[in-house]
Amino acid sequence: MKIWYNFLTEIGKCCMNLKDINYVDYGKNIKGTIVLLHGWGQNIQMMDMLGHPFESEFRIIILDLPGFGESKEPSSFWGVTEYTTFLHDFLTKLKVSNPVLIGHSFGGRIAINYASRFKTEKVVLLSAPFRPKKKKISLKVRIYKLAKKIKFLKPFTNYLRNKWGSTDYKNASEIMRGSLVKIVNEDLTENAKKIEVPVLLIYGTLDKDVPLKEAIYLETILKDGGLVKYNGFGHYAYLENLNQTINILKNFLS
Repeated sequence: MKIWYNFLTEIGKCCMNLKDINYVDYGKNIKGTIVLLHGWGQNIQMMDMLGHPFESEFRIIILDLPGFGESKEPSSFWGVTEYTTFLHDFLTKLKVSNPVLIGHSFGGRIAINYASRFKTEKVVLLSAPFRPKKKKISLKVRIYKLAKKIKFLKPFTNYLRNKWGSTDYKNASEIMRGSLVKIVNEDLTENAKKIEVPVLLIYGTLDKDVPLKEAIYLETILKDGGLVKYNGFGHYAYLENLNQTINILKNFLS
């Protein structure tokens, strides 16, 4: 069942009209509510296969996050904090106060932030990054930054950005590009340390976007975290091992 939902949410000092949020809401609320959060550039369909196996016992809510799928994008640059505040207001309107959060990649960032700020039952992180990548500044980045500083080279920066930027960055609108830059540079380490509820981590050993060492460190700073490694799989390990993922989730949520 597809539902369109319009509402106002206040973020910081700015009241933003977030309308046309596309989401699905199904299942039976016997054991609680599961909220599924997709990754960057994705939509409801990427998480729906994790919802249906639990619909006989859980209420399932999956949404196209603002700026993705059939939901409109924000009117300004949003970071993880803004997306989290939006999600909390959204769930409050749906009378959800203690959800199980399952987030893939970017959706996992939101889940970490949410669980550190609001009441949450349990959290599942699927290949979710939580802090900026540590790497040396490449020659490409140095050239790009130099071009931005020199007046007559500024028109050249758009060419460099489109040629050298990540696929996510190149495919995004100006608003979503600004949001992406803000999001990937946020460090959620302290948020993760504040989470009081059980957190299940599912990561692939060959994930190039979120190296396994990040998951291993994340497990050490969580108060109640457990890591499941999918050997030989990458950033979408949860989909490539869908049946195994569902079985692990059933055990975790029982």
